[in-house]
Amino acid sequence: MKTEQKPLLSGYGSETTAKEIIAGQELRGKTAIVTGGHGGIGLETTRALVEAGATVIVGARNVEHAREILAPLPNVEVIRLDLMDPNSVDEFATEFLKSDRALDLLILNAGVSFPPEIKDARGYDTHFATNYLGHFQLTNRLWETLKRSGNAQVISLSSIGHMTGPIDFEDLHFTKRPYDKNISYGESKTACSLFAIELDQRGQAFGIRAFAVHPGAILSGLVRHLSNEDLAAWGVTRKEDGTYSSSGGFKTVEQGAATSVWCAVSPMLNGKGGVYCEDCDIAEAVSADSQLQRGVRPWAIDPASAKKLWAISEELLNIPHDMIPNNRK
Repeated sequence: MKTEQKPLLSGYGSETTAKEIIAGQELRGKTAIVTGGHGGIGLETTRALVEAGATVIVGARNVEHAREILAPLPNVEVIRLDLMDPNSVDEFATEFLKSDRALDLLILNAGVSFPPEIKDARGYDTHFATNYLGHFQLTNRLWETLKRSGNAQVISLSSIGHMTGPIDFEDLHFTKRPYDKNISYGESKTACSLFAIELDQRGQAFGIRAFAVHPGAILSGLVRHLSNEDLAAWGVTRKEDGTYSSSGGFKTVEQGAATSVWCAVSPMLNGKGGVYCEDCDIAEAVSADSQLQRGVRPWAIDPASAKKLWAISEELLNIPHDMIPNNRK
């Protein structure tokens, strides 16, 4: 059943924190995976889920560093995961599958933003490979354990950056056009949204629902690749100690994690999925030419584009077409 891309008037907002969302929730016996769950909004997401009693598996490139950060939290496990390396993605999934657990929550949180032009060993654009394609591969590998839950949620972190425009399906890796870090980032986040649209269509018959999330603008380590001039355009100053100050308009990490947690646990979303969410609510669908720094543009929730991207992704990864069956009527 298709969910309307229309706010539910949840009663929450941009200043709501993950702690407020998780209050009173009971997740004992539930298992969650949070990629990049040891830093920034990922860490706050992990903290909230653990507080409600869930067991959380964190995917991290540097396992020892992640374990050190997460040591104060109970019921957290760390498995190495490099989303740019398909072998690492497979190894992470294999390690998790050994535990024979159902997977109730899959939060695709890890990502990169605005690096210089870098391609992986396959020649794939860094933004596309890390933010989207690695997560697509991981979800496919974990499909059976998501089905086993019977009531799983997959949360794919998108961004308002999707407003830069639709995906150029003819040049995903910037081999024909000049590299533009803003367009590259924006297209990867459009891909993350389209992924949730198509995954929800395929998964709902098995009790799997998917959501795309814009966490909001947060001053975290993800902006480290931006120049001082780029930051200044956003009203941000980089301090000598590596931290940032701003003239306002940014969320705290606690607020940034709130929408992911809301999509994971809110009873308001029971029976719903395949929508783009922000500020702890389903976002408003806005026009393609909207200049608002909120809402979702039509190309990020277009079913035909979502289906096309899925097929291309299967080809890029040599994934069998029937691994996650297409249930479209």
